[in-house]
Amino acid sequence: MEKGRRIVVALVVLLLSCTSVYAQSSMTVLTGRVMSRADGKVLPHVSVSSPDGAQQTVTNDDGEFILKTPGRPSYIELSHLGYHTRRVTIGNQTENLEIRLVPSAIMLEEVVVSMNDPLEVVLSAMQKIPVNYSREPSLMHCFYRETAQKGNRFIAVSEAITDMYKTSYKYDVRGDAVQIVKGRRIMSTRASDTLGVKVMGGPVIPIMLDVVKNSEVILTREELKHYQLTMEIPERIDYRSQYVISFAPRYQLSHPLFYGKFYIDQETLAFTRVELQLDMRNRDLATAYMLVHKPLGLRFSPRELTTVINYQTQDNVTRISYVRNVMRFKCDWKRRLFASTYTVTTEMVVTAQAPPSEVHAIRRRDSFGQRDKFYDKVTFFDEPDFWGDYNIIEPTESLEHAIDKLKKK
Repeated sequence: MEKGRRIVVALVVLLLSCTSVYAQSSMTVLTGRVMSRADGKVLPHVSVSSPDGAQQTVTNDDGEFILKTPGRPSYIELSHLGYHTRRVTIGNQTENLEIRLVPSAIMLEEVVVSMNDPLEVVLSAMQKIPVNYSREPSLMHCFYRETAQKGNRFIAVSEAITDMYKTSYKYDVRGDAVQIVKGRRIMSTRASDTLGVKVMGGPVIPIMLDVVKNSEVILTREELKHYQLTMEIPERIDYRSQYVISFAPRYQLSHPLFYGKFYIDQETLAFTRVELQLDMRNRDLATAYMLVHKPLGLRFSPRELTTVINYQTQDNVTRISYVRNVMRFKCDWKRRLFASTYTVTTEMVVTAQAPPSEVHAIRRRDSFGQRDKFYDKVTFFDEPDFWGDYNIIEPTESLEHAIDKLKKK
């Protein structure tokens, strides 16, 4: 596979011998659930932030969130694709907030289409990357989690607070780095779960999936020639109208391509969201893209690799804010009748931006390597108040239950 094309979301499938900086005091803990006003459904992956954006998180798959802020904020702001951004005033109640977002359908008469050619829109947005995105180095505090499921049952959970250093968007990702501040992990000890999966690169994945900066993934003129682009119905993100441009492979190549969508701000031409889905038509290409290592005699069958990358604009600067990557595949031993389905999910949310005076590069010896496996770098779940004042992604009810069960084994 050509150098530079591969996103570091590589899997290591192996046999396991299962064995068991900015925290502040006087924090206000806000908890709640976010739903759609239209139908009452819970809304996952909603961005939740303090007024100045200094503290952030996202809702989990149950629509629940925890946001920890120094002091009590006057309001919190919630934004989600396809819904009106909402500011919720914080009074005496800080727990079990029930928040409903209103869908933001765009009427056709509202749409101002200055460019009808989707390729022209994407190329124009690419030209404006050095203007729209950070021109100075930045340091972001993040929460990272990766989980592995066998069927519907969790067999491994790893999570961490990380610092992510990013150079100016005038440069590529080679100068970017991630450092683990603190982390923990747990894995099933069932004999039937001794086939384990680990993700190579782990917390580095958000750097490699920053497709605006790591342009070789798709955002080059040469790479875009392989895709058919289509202008879709516009959407809203953070009060603002977005071009929505879908893309699909024109043909198959010697390296795998993607299906997906670009969301581009109609006024600034900043990329605000990118959705990717690996083309699975050639299973050999997909396997080579996803898999690094497996035991002899194990058959690997890829099923899905999907990614969402969100960007957020503050003070006229757009930065990466959230990444979610899901891999599904089947594994079975030769001569066995049934295969097991596995799902590996990695998720990162930027929880805070360090002020300019605190931005510093991460030393090479402290940085997490692209070939490192995060599970091997952290310790067992053993502290009841492990996260303290750090902002995290609230575990879903199913994940919390799974962790409790794994702790007892």
